[in-house]
Amino acid sequence: MRGLITICLLIFSNTFMTLAWYGHLKLVEFKWFHKLGLFSIIVFSWGIAFFEYCLLIPANRIGFEENGGPFTLVQLKVIQEVITLIMFTIFTLIFFKDETLKWNHFVGFIFLILAVYFMFKK
Repeated sequence: MRGLITICLLIFSNTFMTLAWYGHLKLVEFKWFHKLGLFSIIVFSWGIAFFEYCLLIPANRIGFEENGGPFTLVQLKVIQEVITLIMFTIFTLIFFKDETLKWNHFVGFIFLILAVYFMFKK
């Protein structure tokens, strides 16, 4: 159960992270946002990232094996990175229609899946 809670929190956390890191690239299409300076955009993104941390920190605490969770520190990091790339891919395909996935992206995803496999291999 702790593993499932950890993964769900990481998914939601990465949703906020992706919005904070890359959402401003799409929001520039709005007139009000386009007028903001770099510092304002940083503060705006940081405000979104706050919610990422509100989910990421509990996810790591709940999931870490030394706190009673099922994952080692390295496993937590690999899970987080895979979720990050999945969320980024979904975000890109939905909001940036001019971006396309190519064969080399799929090969990279296969290697990530293999990384997860080897990280969990006993």
